Amino acid sequence: MDELLNIVTVGHVDHGKSTVIGRLLADAGALPKGKLESIRENCRRNSKPFEYAFLLDALKNEQAQGITIDTARCFFKTDKRSYIIIDAPGHIEFLKNMVTGASRAEAALLVIDASHGVEENTRRHGYFLSVLGIRQVSVLINKMDLANYDERVYRDICSDCRTFLEKINISPDSFIPVSGMEGDNIAIRSERMPWYKGPTVLEQMDSFATIAEPEQLPLRMPVQGVYKFTGGGDSRRIVAGSIDSGTVRAGDKIVFYPSGKKTTVKSLEVFNAEVPDHFAAGQAAGFTMNEQIFVRRGEIACLESEKAPHVGVRLRANIFWLGRQNFSADRKYYLKCGTAKVEMHLEHIERIVNASNLSCQLRQYVEKNEAAECVLRLDRPIAFDLAGDIDQTSRFVIVDNYEIAGGGIITEAMNEYDYDTRNIRWSGAGLSAEDRSRITGKKGLVVWMTGLSGSGKTTIAEETERRLLEEGYPAFVLDGDKLRHGLCSDLGFSDADRAENIRRAAETAKLFRDSGAVVIVTLISPFRSARESARKIVSGDFMETYVKANLETCINRDPKKLYKKALSGEIRSFTGIDSPYEAPESPDLLLDTERWNEEECVETLIGAIKSRLLGR
Repeated sequence: MDELLNIVTVGHVDHGKSTVIGRLLADAGALPKGKLESIRENCRRNSKPFEYAFLLDALKNEQAQGITIDTARCFFKTDKRSYIIIDAPGHIEFLKNMVTGASRAEAALLVIDASHGVEENTRRHGYFLSVLGIRQVSVLINKMDLANYDERVYRDICSDCRTFLEKINISPDSFIPVSGMEGDNIAIRSERMPWYKGPTVLEQMDSFATIAEPEQLPLRMPVQGVYKFTGGGDSRRIVAGSIDSGTVRAGDKIVFYPSGKKTTVKSLEVFNAEVPDHFAAGQAAGFTMNEQIFVRRGEIACLESEKAPHVGVRLRANIFWLGRQNFSADRKYYLKCGTAKVEMHLEHIERIVNASNLSCQLRQYVEKNEAAECVLRLDRPIAFDLAGDIDQTSRFVIVDNYEIAGGGIITEAMNEYDYDTRNIRWSGAGLSAEDRSRITGKKGLVVWMTGLSGSGKTTIAEETERRLLEEGYPAFVLDGDKLRHGLCSDLGFSDADRAENIRRAAETAKLFRDSGAVVIVTLISPFRSARESARKIVSGDFMETYVKANLETCINRDPKKLYKKALSGEIRSFTGIDSPYEAPESPDLLLDTERWNEEECVETLIGAIKSRLLGR
């Protein structure tokens, strides 16, 4: 297979990226026969000055406006290798298209107009190259003919650009003075700049290192679907997808991540073609399995003998944001990596970088056209690689309201599950709460709400439960009525029965907690000793919450008319009337319903729950 390199050209609008590439294709003899002449003739007929950019800007409206709107791709070959050259737009309104083009590149040409120098989108595009992990960069200082081929202009721009790029960890391979219109130092060394001794653009391209061929990397085949055939006695179940890297053959031992399920490839499958010896990177593939395990879209097929991907639900990532609305923690998004699409929330922003001047900010939202280093939390585990290892499975996009609004690269797996060293029983038997949390990405918590009848425990708990569920947190309210009509239907209201009621409630809440749920227990639980006993039973992840309201306030509310019955003698041993209530002396959280309304209490409780779940 011929060696192949993807190169993207980036830079500020009107700095001449398309012209440089058009001239390169023309001078290197890479154009189809008659292409150059036909465009020159078209320009003559329409009384337009000829531009080499027209070789790439094929869309009529692009030629009319003189800007590149979408990414143009052209194929080019030298004696050393083949190239795919991606011409990305420079206009800020088409920044999303620039990022899309750059995400497929292994090297970049950053074009700067000698008469303008480093401008806003020069810096922004340079920073996005850094965010995408592209380190092979050559700076082309274009339009030197407009600067009279002045070496001092070249040196000043080199100094300015080098200072900027060093701040974003890019060390350019070269700074090349060129004229795309006149052809200086594009494919042929210029006699008009004898002071320049470095490579031409063509020579620089050939000197870029080719990143390891995808088929030489570990196997990564994101599963697109599993197809079962039933007609004519055909019982095949074919796992299908496109191979991002590596190769697969019949007989290979396969592990699917994130599930960790294993099988062996029984046969390779193709449609209406000869079955190949193997499938390799870049090919659509299908195979059957010896062991008929259940896998689904979004998993990644890998070879058991090769390095496994990371699996986790918390990721540190460099992201760029192009959405209409700010990227913030109070919204739900979807992350797409390979064929996996999972619900995602922004957990924390570590820093925001203004890509045009590299100033840093610490606010907790990202505006359009900004980049940030942040921590993302997913609602379930996915398999992925880190930036610099395997590009295809370390890059992702973020979907907001059905639109791609951002993307980035994964730089660190912040919690992950080691399928190779832990003996997992996938039926779930014997798993600790910690292991369940690592697998599901859900951490449990017991919120024990205590207070007099009528203080507002259940009202606050039910609204909190609803809000948590809407945000993707598994939550459940365990109140006295549910217990008394089921698990504790054999108990009365003696002190001993009250203690047993709390013991059973605590044991049940612990099971909910271990499953990864936020369980909100709403019991009067009047005695401090019983509440302390519940805390010991739950053993960690317990938040005692005192819903405070005095007896007079509760009597006035009396939503169930219980106080009226207790005061008339119809109910005996009623807390606050003829049975004492021991208020918490130092609760984990206090909700004063005499002073705060329901919304204020719910907001305070949700904030406290999230802080506990995030370990703050």
